[in-house]
Amino acid sequence: MAATSKHWPIVTVPIENESDVVTVRQRAHRVADLLGFERQDQTRIATAVSELARNAYGYAGGGRAEFALDAATIPQRFVVRICDSGPGIDNLQLILDGQYRSPSGMGLGLIGARRLMDTFSIDSVPGKGTTVEVGQKLPLRVAPWPRAKLTDIVSSLKKETSSDPLAALREQNRELMQNLEELRRREEESQQLNQELGDTNRGVVALYAELDGRAEQLRQASELKTRFLSNMSHEFRTPLNSVLALSRLLLDRIDGDLTPEQERQVGYIRRSAESLLELVNDMLDLAKVEAGKAEIKPVRFAVASLFGALRGALKPLLTSTAVELLFESPKDLPPLYTDEAKVAQILRNLISNALKFTEEGEVRVTSRTSDNGASVVFSVRDTGIGIASEHHERIFEEFSQVDTKLQRKVKGTGLGLPLSRSLARLLGGDLTVESEPGQGSVFSLKIPASLGDPDREMPIPAGDGSRSVLLIDDDETFRYVMRQIVGNETRYEFMEADGGEEGLRLARERKPDVIVLDLQMPAIDGFTVLQQLAADDRTNDIPVVISTSMTIDGSLRSRLPEHVRLISKNAISRESVSSFLRDAVQGAT
Repeated sequence: MAATSKHWPIVTVPIENESDVVTVRQRAHRVADLLGFERQDQTRIATAVSELARNAYGYAGGGRAEFALDAATIPQRFVVRICDSGPGIDNLQLILDGQYRSPSGMGLGLIGARRLMDTFSIDSVPGKGTTVEVGQKLPLRVAPWPRAKLTDIVSSLKKETSSDPLAALREQNRELMQNLEELRRREEESQQLNQELGDTNRGVVALYAELDGRAEQLRQASELKTRFLSNMSHEFRTPLNSVLALSRLLLDRIDGDLTPEQERQVGYIRRSAESLLELVNDMLDLAKVEAGKAEIKPVRFAVASLFGALRGALKPLLTSTAVELLFESPKDLPPLYTDEAKVAQILRNLISNALKFTEEGEVRVTSRTSDNGASVVFSVRDTGIGIASEHHERIFEEFSQVDTKLQRKVKGTGLGLPLSRSLARLLGGDLTVESEPGQGSVFSLKIPASLGDPDREMPIPAGDGSRSVLLIDDDETFRYVMRQIVGNETRYEFMEADGGEEGLRLARERKPDVIVLDLQMPAIDGFTVLQQLAADDRTNDIPVVISTSMTIDGSLRSRLPEHVRLISKNAISRESVSSFLRDAVQGAT
């Protein structure tokens, strides 16, 4: 590998016999170790390089392995190039597509190496040989290597002598098995922990988003024109919020201490006001649907993610160990395109009711497709007290409740099921019940799997002052948070991408007013996205806000352009998002 300003050579190893293949693996493992890679990354790099070296020896009769450091990328990249002068590779594209079948296994090494490394390129000319280059980005914790310091690695490698290749190979195979076993164990633990944390986080986010939505509905209550507004209007909001705010001030001892008796009394006042506010919210929701003023905001989402959010949100309602709440995650169920918030609201009402009226047993939530995939059916099945057939329609009437022994123990307004059915019909579906006394109940929500075309681009009307925001982040939970926050800002159109490649495409095609970018992403990281945005005339004038979980310090700022804004993901809130979007747009104009 010729020395250039881009690649700094480290060592070259000839591949002339089987032992040289082992030596190449040893060198790859050792250089990766000296450059600061973790043990598992060292094994992955060594495995990919040895497969390519074995190909060069087995199919081309030999070649050479060139090790270098690519200093032009951020972060720097460990590069290995395997060159041979063999006959070249026929059917190269078929091999890379995984469609070529060879009795000798030819092509498997190429596919495996491409999967193991960050970057992969190949150049093969019939009769003139093949060159394969693979690369792995240095860990973010590793400081950039100056060229002068790289000579220490070169000197260290020259002093080291290779041991018995067969013994080294046995040791490396043993190490590989240990690493794979440790990796499998850690992945299982990590997946379990991430699922629990993700469920809880999504639940909290969903509740926060719904509370914001309810507050917005109260602020717009003067627009509702149904028969409920004769008895209930937005005028209730001011005294209720005043009672809640004043009780909060008293409980926080803003104006002095309270006696225990006074604190108990203020607590009763606050709980009563919160109950009344919940009643007002349900009535206004129902009135808005009946008035035809409810808006449908379809988004694409996965049912598994929705179930995870509901699991975390409803976990606090499980006050008895005799009742179990179960979610059966759907298999092979495609993403839906409908109003996720309204579907979640319906299911929360159904599950909450089921938990109230089930003293022991389980509440099971499932989903399936019907009508050849055109519709999806959610079912909430419980082992509770059941409902007589003559009351099946009555429970969907406003303020109606079936008089039972258990009903007297729980509180309710009789608005949850009527509101849920109204929302279901608003989404083009329906809500039905199957139940018998003592046999439990099954509530089924059937809605279309798609409301319109999810891939159709919705143009922004000219002159309405709308702005567009593009979020590029691989974290599904964080995208959900931002979708809920920005989606409620009517002056912003929200777009999202789950990776750097998709984000760059949307930035070039849609040209958003602001880009919110994560730094730590697979395949193409945020640093690379920044470079490509700056190098493209179509995107170099778009303001970028970096949202990251990394520690924001001088070291991180030094790796980013001065004009890029930084915000910690831990500080994300409705207020902070509104602030940095406003500042970014104003800065651009």
